[in-house]
Amino acid sequence: MNNAFPSGPFGGANPASALFDAMEQLRKSFDPRPSGGSRMARGDVRTAVLSLLAEKPMHGYQIINEIAERSGGSWKPSAGSVYPTLQLLADEGLITAEEQNGRKTYSLTDAGAAVAEEAAEAPAPWEASGTRDHTRFAALPKAGVDLAAAAAQVGRTGSPEQVQQAIDVLDEARRRLYSILAQD
Repeated sequence: MNNAFPSGPFGGANPASALFDAMEQLRKSFDPRPSGGSRMARGDVRTAVLSLLAEKPMHGYQIINEIAERSGGSWKPSAGSVYPTLQLLADEGLITAEEQNGRKTYSLTDAGAAVAEEAAEAPAPWEASGTRDHTRFAALPKAGVDLAAAAAQVGRTGSPEQVQQAIDVLDEARRRLYSILAQD
């Protein structure tokens, strides 16, 4: 069966089911990326590592988890960004690595402590990511899902004329949202 609408739980074409599918797709579009969060600049990883090691020695996995925790889950750097950063910092003489229980634990050198102290004057990278992305990861998705819920309600209970009015409103909203991005 090839309908314009997917089959609902009771069989047959179900426009409300199509609206709920669209709503779920909208909600998922705001989900964090599989890497666990937003991509940060290489300098942010470096600053974060230095900031954390200024507090205490850690191994790479601890650093990754600590950044994720402090950013409220909005930023979880990958091992592919943290471990090369650790190697670079070691090459620069800013950190040292010591083998403990089969893991390398990293500590700041005196030079690393001086760099970390300078970096401490600015907000930590995980703090900057949390405030910068608050609207994107909280209020905007909620507004979108609320709008989709209202559209689903019109689709379930509205007359054909009301459904067409809702389509017109949604088309206008979409155009206006894109115009926001087009502004200087």
